[in-house]
Amino acid sequence: MPDAIRFDADPDRPSLLHLVADEVVQATIDLDDPSHLDAEYMQRISYLVDAAAEPRRPLRVLHLGAGALAMARYVAATRPGSYQQAVETNTELVALVRAEAPLPRRVKVKIRHADAREALEAAPDGSYELIVTDVYDRARVPAHVTTVEFLGHARRVLRAGGHYAVNLCDGGRMRFLKPALAAMGSVWDHVAVMAEPAVLRGRRFGNVVAVAADVELPVDRLRRRCAGAPFPCRVLEGSELEEYIGGAVPATDAKASASPPPPASLRSF
Repeated sequence: MPDAIRFDADPDRPSLLHLVADEVVQATIDLDDPSHLDAEYMQRISYLVDAAAEPRRPLRVLHLGAGALAMARYVAATRPGSYQQAVETNTELVALVRAEAPLPRRVKVKIRHADAREALEAAPDGSYELIVTDVYDRARVPAHVTTVEFLGHARRVLRAGGHYAVNLCDGGRMRFLKPALAAMGSVWDHVAVMAEPAVLRGRRFGNVVAVAADVELPVDRLRRRCAGAPFPCRVLEGSELEEYIGGAVPATDAKASASPPPPASLRSF
Protein backbone atom coordinates (compact mmCIF):
# COMPACT_ATOMS: atom_id res chain seq x y z
CA MET A 1 0.00 0.00 0.00
CA PRO A 2 1.51 3.38 -0.94
CA ASP A 3 2.63 5.64 1.87
CA ALA A 4 0.14 8.33 0.78
CA ILE A 5 -2.66 6.55 2.67
CA ARG A 6 -2.24 4.14 5.57
CA PHE A 7 -3.29 3.21 9.10
CA ASP A 8 -0.87 3.92 11.94
CA ALA A 9 -1.48 2.15 15.25
CA ASP A 10 -1.38 4.44 18.26
CA PRO A 11 1.76 3.67 20.29
CA ASP A 12 -0.07 4.12 23.60
CA ARG A 13 -3.29 2.35 22.63
CA PRO A 14 -2.86 -0.29 19.91
CA SER A 15 -6.61 -0.60 19.30
CA LEU A 16 -6.58 2.98 18.02
CA LEU A 17 -5.83 3.22 14.32
CA HIS A 18 -5.06 6.60 12.80
CA LEU A 19 -5.94 7.03 9.14
CA VAL A 20 -3.13 9.04 7.56
CA ALA A 21 -3.54 10.59 4.13
CA ASP A 22 -0.83 12.79 2.65
CA GLU A 23 0.85 12.75 6.07
CA VAL A 24 -2.20 14.30 7.79
CA VAL A 25 -4.25 12.30 10.31
CA GLN A 26 -7.77 12.48 8.91
CA ALA A 27 -9.62 9.98 11.10
CA THR A 28 -9.13 7.68 14.06
CA ILE A 29 -11.06 4.54 14.93
CA ASP A 30 -11.02 2.29 17.99
CA LEU A 31 -11.33 -1.36 17.03
CA ASP A 32 -12.19 -2.33 20.62
CA ASP A 33 -14.74 0.42 21.25
CA PRO A 34 -16.52 1.84 18.18
CA SER A 35 -18.38 4.34 20.38
CA HIS A 36 -15.04 6.00 21.19
CA LEU A 37 -14.33 8.95 18.91
CA ASP A 38 -10.85 10.38 19.16
CA ALA A 39 -11.21 13.36 16.82
CA GLU A 40 -12.84 16.40 18.37
CA TYR A 41 -14.86 17.21 15.27
CA MET A 42 -16.21 13.65 15.24
CA GLN A 43 -17.26 14.04 18.86
CA ARG A 44 -19.19 17.17 17.92
CA ILE A 45 -21.01 15.38 15.12
CA SER A 46 -21.86 12.63 17.62
CA TYR A 47 -23.58 15.21 19.83
CA LEU A 48 -26.09 15.73 17.03
CA VAL A 49 -26.41 11.97 16.44
CA ASP A 50 -27.23 11.52 20.12
CA ALA A 51 -29.80 14.31 20.09
CA ALA A 52 -31.43 13.50 16.75
CA ALA A 53 -33.88 10.98 18.24
CA GLU A 54 -34.63 9.13 21.44
CA PRO A 55 -31.70 6.99 22.69
CA ARG A 56 -30.87 3.83 20.72
CA ARG A 57 -33.61 4.37 18.13
CA PRO A 58 -32.26 3.23 14.73
CA LEU A 59 -31.75 5.94 12.12
CA ARG A 60 -31.43 6.02 8.36
CA VAL A 61 -28.06 7.67 7.77
CA LEU A 62 -26.20 8.72 4.63
CA HIS A 63 -22.46 9.29 5.04
CA LEU A 64 -20.95 11.36 2.25
CA GLY A 65 -17.28 10.56 2.61
CA ALA A 66 -16.66 7.19 4.24
CA GLY A 67 -13.20 7.80 5.66
CA ALA A 68 -12.42 5.03 8.12
CA LEU A 69 -16.16 4.65 8.81
CA ALA A 70 -15.64 6.07 12.31
CA MET A 71 -19.03 7.78 12.42
CA ALA A 72 -20.80 4.80 10.88
CA ARG A 73 -19.26 2.60 13.58
CA TYR A 74 -20.44 5.06 16.23
CA VAL A 75 -24.01 5.09 14.89
CA ALA A 76 -24.06 1.28 14.76
CA ALA A 77 -22.82 1.05 18.36
CA THR A 78 -25.17 3.64 19.84
CA ARG A 79 -28.17 3.05 17.57
CA PRO A 80 -28.18 -0.68 16.72
CA GLY A 81 -30.15 -1.63 13.64
CA SER A 82 -29.61 1.66 11.85
CA TYR A 83 -29.63 1.59 8.05
CA GLN A 84 -26.46 3.24 6.83
CA GLN A 85 -24.97 3.96 3.44
CA ALA A 86 -21.49 5.41 2.96
CA VAL A 87 -20.29 7.03 -0.26
CA GLU A 88 -16.58 7.17 -1.04
CA THR A 89 -14.64 7.94 -4.23
CA ASN A 90 -11.32 6.56 -3.05
CA THR A 91 -11.27 2.85 -3.83
CA GLU A 92 -7.80 2.53 -2.28
CA LEU A 93 -9.20 3.83 1.01
CA VAL A 94 -12.14 1.43 0.95
CA ALA A 95 -9.80 -1.50 0.26
CA LEU A 96 -7.52 -0.41 3.10
CA VAL A 97 -10.41 -0.22 5.59
CA ARG A 98 -11.74 -3.60 4.54
CA ALA A 99 -8.30 -5.19 4.82
CA GLU A 100 -6.98 -3.63 8.03
CA ALA A 101 -10.03 -2.32 9.90
CA PRO A 102 -13.05 -4.33 8.78
CA LEU A 103 -16.44 -3.64 10.29
CA PRO A 104 -17.68 -6.10 12.93
CA ARG A 105 -19.95 -8.77 11.47
CA ARG A 106 -23.01 -7.34 13.19
CA VAL A 107 -22.48 -3.90 11.66
CA LYS A 108 -24.05 -3.43 8.26
CA VAL A 109 -23.00 -0.41 6.23
CA LYS A 110 -23.43 -0.29 2.46
CA ILE A 111 -20.40 1.30 0.81
CA ARG A 112 -20.84 2.87 -2.62
CA HIS A 113 -18.00 3.97 -4.85
CA ALA A 114 -19.26 7.28 -6.19
CA ASP A 115 -18.81 11.03 -6.03
CA ALA A 116 -20.66 12.49 -3.04
CA ARG A 117 -22.48 15.06 -5.16
CA GLU A 118 -23.56 12.52 -7.76
CA ALA A 119 -24.76 10.07 -5.11
CA LEU A 120 -26.76 12.76 -3.34
CA GLU A 121 -28.40 13.96 -6.54
CA ALA A 122 -29.42 10.37 -7.35
CA ALA A 123 -30.90 9.66 -3.90
CA PRO A 124 -34.70 9.54 -3.58
CA ASP A 125 -36.63 12.29 -1.83
CA GLY A 126 -37.05 11.91 1.93
CA SER A 127 -34.90 8.79 2.16
CA TYR A 128 -32.68 9.62 5.17
CA GLU A 129 -33.04 11.04 8.66
CA LEU A 130 -29.42 12.16 8.94
CA ILE A 131 -26.82 13.15 6.36
CA VAL A 132 -23.20 13.51 7.44
CA THR A 133 -20.87 15.17 4.93
CA ASP A 134 -17.18 14.64 5.66
CA VAL A 135 -15.63 14.87 2.21
CA TYR A 136 -11.97 15.68 1.64
CA ASP A 137 -9.67 15.66 -1.36
CA ARG A 138 -6.02 15.85 -0.34
CA ALA A 139 -6.94 17.46 3.00
CA ARG A 140 -9.22 20.04 1.37
CA VAL A 141 -13.03 20.19 1.32
CA PRO A 142 -14.12 20.23 -2.35
CA ALA A 143 -16.15 23.23 -3.45
CA HIS A 144 -18.98 21.21 -4.99
CA VAL A 145 -20.14 19.81 -1.63
CA THR A 146 -20.63 23.24 -0.02
CA THR A 147 -22.90 25.07 -2.45
CA VAL A 148 -26.53 26.13 -2.38
CA GLU A 149 -27.26 23.65 -5.17
CA PHE A 150 -25.65 20.74 -3.33
CA LEU A 151 -27.38 21.63 -0.06
CA GLY A 152 -30.72 21.90 -1.84
CA HIS A 153 -30.37 18.24 -2.78
CA ALA A 154 -29.42 17.40 0.81
CA ARG A 155 -32.61 19.01 2.09
CA ARG A 156 -34.64 17.18 -0.54
CA VAL A 157 -33.15 13.82 0.44
CA LEU A 158 -33.77 14.37 4.15
CA ARG A 159 -37.04 13.33 5.70
CA ALA A 160 -39.15 16.05 7.34
CA GLY A 161 -37.46 16.85 10.64
CA GLY A 162 -34.18 15.30 9.50
CA HIS A 163 -30.74 16.69 10.29
CA TYR A 164 -27.69 17.62 8.25
CA ALA A 165 -24.13 17.78 9.58
CA VAL A 166 -20.94 18.76 7.79
CA ASN A 167 -17.27 18.92 8.72
CA LEU A 168 -15.63 22.06 7.35
CA CYS A 169 -12.20 23.59 7.92
CA ASP A 170 -10.64 27.00 7.52
CA GLY A 171 -8.38 29.59 9.08
CA GLY A 172 -7.35 33.21 8.67
CA ARG A 173 -10.04 35.37 7.04
CA MET A 174 -12.53 32.50 6.68
CA ARG A 175 -13.11 33.11 3.00
CA PHE A 176 -14.16 29.48 2.57
CA LEU A 177 -16.12 28.93 5.78
CA LYS A 178 -18.40 31.96 5.79
CA PRO A 179 -19.77 31.49 2.25
CA ALA A 180 -20.34 27.79 3.06
CA LEU A 181 -22.29 28.73 6.19
CA ALA A 182 -24.20 31.40 4.29
CA ALA A 183 -25.22 28.73 1.77
CA MET A 184 -26.57 26.56 4.58
CA GLY A 185 -28.51 29.51 5.96
CA SER A 186 -30.09 30.10 2.55
CA VAL A 187 -31.33 26.50 2.39
CA TRP A 188 -32.38 25.80 6.00
CA ASP A 189 -34.10 27.99 8.57
CA HIS A 190 -32.08 26.50 11.43
CA VAL A 191 -28.28 26.36 11.35
CA ALA A 192 -25.69 26.12 14.13
CA VAL A 193 -21.93 25.68 14.27
CA MET A 194 -19.65 24.06 16.85
CA ALA A 195 -16.00 25.10 16.96
CA GLU A 196 -13.23 26.35 19.20
CA PRO A 197 -13.16 30.14 19.60
CA ALA A 198 -9.62 30.43 18.20
CA VAL A 199 -10.71 28.65 15.03
CA LEU A 200 -13.83 30.79 14.62
CA ARG A 201 -11.71 33.93 14.98
CA GLY A 202 -9.30 32.68 12.32
CA ARG A 203 -6.36 32.59 14.69
CA ARG A 204 -5.85 28.89 14.16
CA PHE A 205 -6.63 26.53 11.27
CA GLY A 206 -9.11 23.87 12.32
CA ASN A 207 -12.45 22.13 11.99
CA VAL A 208 -15.90 23.67 12.21
CA VAL A 209 -18.91 21.37 12.46
CA ALA A 210 -22.08 22.90 11.07
CA VAL A 211 -25.55 21.39 11.52
CA ALA A 212 -28.89 22.27 9.99
CA ALA A 213 -32.53 21.22 9.93
CA ASP A 214 -35.97 22.43 8.88
CA VAL A 215 -37.02 22.22 12.55
CA GLU A 216 -35.44 23.76 15.62
CA LEU A 217 -32.07 22.27 16.43
CA PRO A 218 -31.32 20.79 19.90
CA VAL A 219 -29.11 23.80 20.63
CA ASP A 220 -29.32 23.57 24.42
CA ARG A 221 -28.15 19.95 24.36
CA LEU A 222 -25.37 20.78 21.94
CA ARG A 223 -24.20 23.64 24.15
CA ARG A 224 -24.12 21.43 27.24
CA ARG A 225 -22.12 18.76 25.45
CA CYS A 226 -19.71 21.28 23.94
CA ALA A 227 -19.20 23.03 27.28
CA GLY A 228 -18.46 19.73 29.03
CA ALA A 229 -16.10 18.37 26.38
CA PRO A 230 -12.41 17.76 27.15
CA PHE A 231 -11.69 20.64 24.77
CA PRO A 232 -14.72 22.93 25.16
CA CYS A 233 -16.03 24.74 22.12
CA ARG A 234 -18.61 27.36 21.27
CA VAL A 235 -22.01 26.97 19.64
CA LEU A 236 -23.19 29.79 17.39
CA GLU A 237 -26.74 30.01 16.08
CA GLY A 238 -29.48 32.53 15.38
CA SER A 239 -28.53 36.20 15.33
CA GLU A 240 -25.06 35.44 16.70
CA LEU A 241 -24.32 33.19 13.73
CA GLU A 242 -25.80 35.71 11.29
CA GLU A 243 -23.51 38.38 12.71
CA TYR A 244 -20.53 36.04 12.39
CA ILE A 245 -21.30 35.27 8.73
CA GLY A 246 -21.74 38.98 8.06
CA GLY A 247 -22.23 39.85 4.43
CA ALA A 248 -20.70 36.69 3.02
CA VAL A 249 -22.32 35.67 -0.24
CA PRO A 250 -23.64 32.07 -0.21
CA ALA A 251 -21.39 29.61 -2.03
CA THR A 252 -22.80 28.53 -5.39
CA ASP A 253 -21.66 26.16 -8.11
CA ALA A 254 -20.57 29.16 -10.17
CA LYS A 255 -18.33 30.77 -7.57
CA ALA A 256 -17.47 28.34 -4.76
CA SER A 257 -13.88 27.37 -3.99
CA ALA A 258 -12.32 24.51 -2.06
CA SER A 259 -11.15 24.98 1.51
CA PRO A 260 -7.54 26.12 1.94
CA PRO A 261 -4.95 23.41 2.57
CA PRO A 262 -3.90 22.94 6.18
CA PRO A 263 -0.55 24.40 7.21
CA ALA A 264 2.38 22.12 6.44
CA SER A 265 3.18 21.87 10.15
CA LEU A 266 -0.28 20.53 11.01
CA ARG A 267 -0.37 16.76 11.44
CA SER A 268 -4.07 16.55 12.25
CA PHE A 269 -7.09 18.85 12.40
